[in-house]
Amino acid sequence: MVSEPVTVAVLGAGNRGREAYGEYILRHPEEIRVVAVAEPDKDKRSLFSKEHNIPEENQFSSWEELLSRERLADGIIIATLDKMHIEPTRKALKRGYDILLEKPIAPTLQETISIAREAQKYSNNILVAHVLRYTNFYRGLKEILKKGIIGKIRFVDHIENIGFYHFAHSYVRGNWRNTEVAAPIILAKSCHDMDILYWLLEKKCKNLSSHASLEYFTEKNQPEGASDRCLYCGVEEDCPYSARKIYLNENTGWPASVITTDLSYEGRYKALKEGPYGRCVFKCDNNVPEVQTVRMLFEDDIEVNFALTAFSNEITRTTNIYGSKGEIRADFENGVIEIYEFGRHKSVMTINKDTGGHGGGDTGLMKHFVKVLRGELKTEGLTSLSASIESHIMAFAAEKARDRKSVISLDELKNDIINK
Repeated sequence: MVSEPVTVAVLGAGNRGREAYGEYILRHPEEIRVVAVAEPDKDKRSLFSKEHNIPEENQFSSWEELLSRERLADGIIIATLDKMHIEPTRKALKRGYDILLEKPIAPTLQETISIAREAQKYSNNILVAHVLRYTNFYRGLKEILKKGIIGKIRFVDHIENIGFYHFAHSYVRGNWRNTEVAAPIILAKSCHDMDILYWLLEKKCKNLSSHASLEYFTEKNQPEGASDRCLYCGVEEDCPYSARKIYLNENTGWPASVITTDLSYEGRYKALKEGPYGRCVFKCDNNVPEVQTVRMLFEDDIEVNFALTAFSNEITRTTNIYGSKGEIRADFENGVIEIYEFGRHKSVMTINKDTGGHGGGDTGLMKHFVKVLRGELKTEGLTSLSASIESHIMAFAAEKARDRKSVISLDELKNDIINK
């Protein structure tokens, strides 16, 4: 007997709500369907509602309106901006929804802990969108580590290559450009990396230090003859960060799909003329570091270096793991894991991606969420709220270490939280 599809409401019909989770739902109508949406942008709300055949009475201009109603669906996807996570989550818990919560959980440590405490009062499930755990690639890497092929792990070097145009799009011109409107980049972007390190090693971080800088995307580096908007710039042809090059080409998917719902050339041109994505990268209101390093000591004396960088050609993550009996070099984007066993041989694994963003992680997460909504899981979800807290604490500690230029003890930070 084929079961009826589970139902969800979606808060936020932007890049994640529409293009990641919404796309999965459109591809799998036999599993899951959207019955309500809340989105303040009229054009985005209308487009999303049309795609999912949402009745007019279930189209809302704010999350407050949607959550003022009795429960409309089995679950809810919270894909609002970072600073609009905490109140919708609290209200959704009270309404009895199972929740898929876009990361980060909340933009401050205090709010993150408060949500965790609030969730303990209810039986609802919360899955956090730490999508890397759901990828074939990192599942494969974890299986290799479990076999103990490289012996005792002593050192890990993990680099997040954000990609030059991705960084310009999201962290110079876009929604995560400034900590006044979004969580710091180590949390908003790299809690993925903190989480995957914690999950792969199955160890907790004991202490860490961090350094970060913003040196290039500043007004002092604006070239002579440049305009404050790329459409009218005299040196735009020589600039790799040109909005013309990034948005006015044949690609109408991400990142162009973020800047407007009118993806015609004229529509995108208008968005660059009037909106934030047409600005010169040297004349934006960004304060996000473009390079950050975190030096960590995990349990069992495992030394870990993490770095994020804006300045990479590819968008990928590379993870080198050094053990007492061998070495692993893993390249996420290319799906390649090289295993070197000391004194023996080298082996290479190529891991195929599932469909969907984040190397198939978005698809894996949604499959998991459907199982949660059907009540098919006997244990907490792979990225339950309790499983996701540790990486957030690591990210907040890194931001604190960066700000104070000091080493932060994770146990002391946790004790400070508990005693408040």
